[in-house]
Amino acid sequence: MESAEIPTTLPLESNNSPVKKMCIDDMLQNYCGEFGRWQLKHFVLTSLAWVLAAFHSMLIIFADRQPLWRCLHGSAGYGCNAAAGSVCGLKPGSWEWIGGRGGSTVSEWGLICGEKFKVGLVHALFFVGSMIGAGVFGHLSDSFLGRKRTLGVVCTLNAIFGCLTPLTHNYFTYVLLRLLTGFSTGGVGLCAFVLATEPIGPKKRGTAGMSTFYFFSGGIALLSGIAYIFQTWRYLYIASSIPSFLYVILVLPFLSESPRWYLVRGRVTEATKIMSAIASYNGKHFPSGFLLALDEEVEKNNDNERLENKGARVGSIVEVVRSPVTRVRLLIAVALNFFGSLVYYGLSLNVVNLRMNLYLNVLVNAVGEMPAFMITAVLLDRFGRKPLTVATMWFSGVFCLMGSLVGNVGVWKVVRMVCGVLGIFGMAGTYNLLFIYTAELFPTVVRNAALGSTTQAAQMGAILAPFVVVLGGWLPFAVFAACGMIGGAFAFFLPETLNQPLYDTFSGLEGGVAG
Repeated sequence: MESAEIPTTLPLESNNSPVKKMCIDDMLQNYCGEFGRWQLKHFVLTSLAWVLAAFHSMLIIFADRQPLWRCLHGSAGYGCNAAAGSVCGLKPGSWEWIGGRGGSTVSEWGLICGEKFKVGLVHALFFVGSMIGAGVFGHLSDSFLGRKRTLGVVCTLNAIFGCLTPLTHNYFTYVLLRLLTGFSTGGVGLCAFVLATEPIGPKKRGTAGMSTFYFFSGGIALLSGIAYIFQTWRYLYIASSIPSFLYVILVLPFLSESPRWYLVRGRVTEATKIMSAIASYNGKHFPSGFLLALDEEVEKNNDNERLENKGARVGSIVEVVRSPVTRVRLLIAVALNFFGSLVYYGLSLNVVNLRMNLYLNVLVNAVGEMPAFMITAVLLDRFGRKPLTVATMWFSGVFCLMGSLVGNVGVWKVVRMVCGVLGIFGMAGTYNLLFIYTAELFPTVVRNAALGSTTQAAQMGAILAPFVVVLGGWLPFAVFAACGMIGGAFAFFLPETLNQPLYDTFSGLEGGVAG
């Protein structure tokens, strides 16, 4: 039997006074501190994994770009005309890639014209891998592997697959390695998010959770600088994968496992040690005479009997569907994440089409998202999760609708571009707060499994986004507008979680809803 399943029995105090049970949220609020120095250090170190996720997710923008080309001297007789803007139809030998064939996979393997679909296929399969990985690693981190060890596994796999990718010499091996990289990347964000936010008190958890996305956007901005330095795709893969190795070696040893995961596994001693360390590091005093307990146990009367914590049976996504409370929450959360991802990635593709320097464009887009994170973080604990979800989705939907109604000629092209930027601004805020909102909707025993399912839904939206963009004209904006408006309407059916406990078990959650 695994050590996590062994019951832990704690005796009474020596003075025969009963040991009082207290859940982790109450202990953080009353004795340990909700967001002190310990939580700040742990939050920053854990959230650095989001930077790595951004590297592996957005690397395709630079590695699979189509470089500039030029006509060769004296090739005018071969019909080479650079003003045409496309090499399709030009005779071989009449033109060349600026900077050579090794700049990107497109130039090296000729992924242009009739082969251009292969670039989109790589992008789609990466998110297919992410979708599968989110479910697999979400379950592993809830069950025997835990949050910290799962994060170490996915970062290690990312580093290995990322460093193997530039060694490939054909397209199909490249596709396979990108699929595997997506598989491991799918577990990075959700494991880092849950591990970073679970030791934080309920009043500070929302703002902290929203701040994790600064690391992802910061990673995109940093990647644009790395790509500018390493403009050959093989060197770029190596340069962006080595940080994952460094994270596992230099950062992961200084992280602590989630005390909530220890508690639901019945390992009260380990959970108590971490809570005591939090209190000590924050300059607080961890009290005696208290026993950490699951929220369902705190509801029971404390008596003079020996107290026993056998832990909670870790559930699966099947358990989420069976519960009438979490089933509805899951369906709505899946829909919101799907719509949000489809709009976010779809609008991002439209913005990338701006006639700007690629590296500068990516940098500006990444920095431009950050105000949305700041605004939603400030408003999150003032207006609540549900109103802000509705507002940000409808904000994006309204500007997407405006973008679909204006033309694409003259000054209206500028108006449509502004509508797209504002649409991204609103949906970036939605994308940000959905992580913290979703985490608060489900108990600890299935939190990562539920997040894995919603992350899979988001990956489905990311997979479909390029196909919506291909529609061209006003149709993409119309689809994005519909997604934003419908998603905002769905959010009305979710409960508000502001200042609510982060429940550990189904019994605690259902009891809280009934109360």
